[in-house]
Amino acid sequence: MERRGPQRHQDLEDVIDVITASYDGDDEINILDSADLPNKRAVIAAFNHIMPVLYMGFYSTRALNRTNLRYALSEHLYPAQDILVEQICRAIRYHERMGRIKDQKPEGWSEDVVLRLFKKIPELRRALNTDVLAAYEGDPAASSIEEVVFSYPSLQAISAYRVAHELFLDGVPMIPRIITEHAHSKSGIDINPAARIGESFFIDHGTGVVIGATAIIGNHVKLYQGVTLGALSVSKEDIDGARGRKRHPTIEDDVTIYAGASIHGGDTIIGKGSVIGGNVWLTKSVPPGSKIFGRAK
Repeated sequence: MERRGPQRHQDLEDVIDVITASYDGDDEINILDSADLPNKRAVIAAFNHIMPVLYMGFYSTRALNRTNLRYALSEHLYPAQDILVEQICRAIRYHERMGRIKDQKPEGWSEDVVLRLFKKIPELRRALNTDVLAAYEGDPAASSIEEVVFSYPSLQAISAYRVAHELFLDGVPMIPRIITEHAHSKSGIDINPAARIGESFFIDHGTGVVIGATAIIGNHVKLYQGVTLGALSVSKEDIDGARGRKRHPTIEDDVTIYAGASIHGGDTIIGKGSVIGGNVWLTKSVPPGSKIFGRAK
């Protein structure tokens, strides 16, 4: 029979006591200073204000023209600025307190970072335009540019990456990864914000694509679903040393990598104009113009 009233209340209180006790000790996940950490939902809210700025005509709920465009942009940039400044301040303060940042940031640093990001938006829009065109021109199934922007999960992931990458380059901790992992959860595409990716980048279908932190990708590169640009496994003893090394491959211009291919290692270079077939496993470089099919090493 279902228990009700005081007994149920006491049972729950007992469970809360047990969970509370689990926070005692030195386990790394026992942090309680949530007020000092960035708020994940707030960071995502800020990014959701930036996306319309990148593609205003696709996100607006009213007709736009050059007369009201500036006002429409300000509706998103002002709240994005307020949120990002606060969240970057939290991230910096926390990392400083944990001893992860050697040089203390000057007063107003977070405001300067956000302003620099916003100043780069015209260039980000130009680069994203090349990505949109690469998707439209590279996929016969795309019926229009509008369909690409509205529907392609790869464009959502690439847009998040390009914004997060600028914050990463400016030395912002945690926030860039929150942005790209939010896009990962929505698209199934995992792009580390530290990766370096050129223009006209297209991921077809996209689910399961992984691009590691030290990967370098040139211009006009096309990946299909399930492609991994990964690192070779290292021993537990070598983890700290590996953090500062190039661990992921370099993909030169005009390369196509088909579904399920896995390319690993910081010394691995896929030469310009190469084609890597589906399900290929590569841990060594190939010269420009290569066509690799079957199982390679």
